[in-house]
Amino acid sequence: MARILVIEDEIDLCEILQFNLEQDGHQVDIANSAEAAMKMDIPSYDLLLLDVMLGGISGFRLASLLRENPQTAHIPIIFTTALGESSDVVRGLEAGGDDYICKPVRISELKARIRAVLRRCAPQQKADASGAGEGDVVYSGIALTIDAEQKAAFADGNDLKLTKLEFEVLRLLFSNSPKVFSREQIISAVWPPDVIVTDRTVDVNITRLRRKLGPLGSCIKTRIGYGYSFEIE
Repeated sequence: MARILVIEDEIDLCEILQFNLEQDGHQVDIANSAEAAMKMDIPSYDLLLLDVMLGGISGFRLASLLRENPQTAHIPIIFTTALGESSDVVRGLEAGGDDYICKPVRISELKARIRAVLRRCAPQQKADASGAGEGDVVYSGIALTIDAEQKAAFADGNDLKLTKLEFEVLRLLFSNSPKVFSREQIISAVWPPDVIVTDRTVDVNITRLRRKLGPLGSCIKTRIGYGYSFEIE
């Protein structure tokens, strides 16, 4: 089972969530604000249940901060919030959320979504010494390796700490270089069919991916009016 951190300022709801999730065998901790959560060992958790409308730092802002930190960028986040407009859902996904549940929370639905997110984001077994990777290239003196077994990307042997979505986008473009993929094709290939995704979500993930790739980020080309490709000049 998973270690879950519930970040929620409604005390009664925290108790309900903790009780029900622990009944499923999860280890559950509580933080009543983003500030309190940031003082905890967030990298040790397998999943975050994050309220949006927190006092102080909002859930959206906390998610963005966590996605910018290599130590926490990979941790799946499920937003729980009373904000149910489609624009709010899009904003949550663009902030780095893996799923979005509107309040009032139905416990059975929450448990199912947690199982689905954990299944999608589960760490893969590392390849043994003989395991083959996806491939590698050298650009500006930096070796980029895409390892299909580890589900990870490395620059000169250093793990880039990509999220699952970032890795899948990179692998799609890298493995099919120099083919240009439209945003719709990337969404279809990478995102689960039950998740609402916009073109802007793709752009946000591309921006984050380029930033993590550093100088190698320039290999991801924008083809205006068409989409994205991976090309070595």
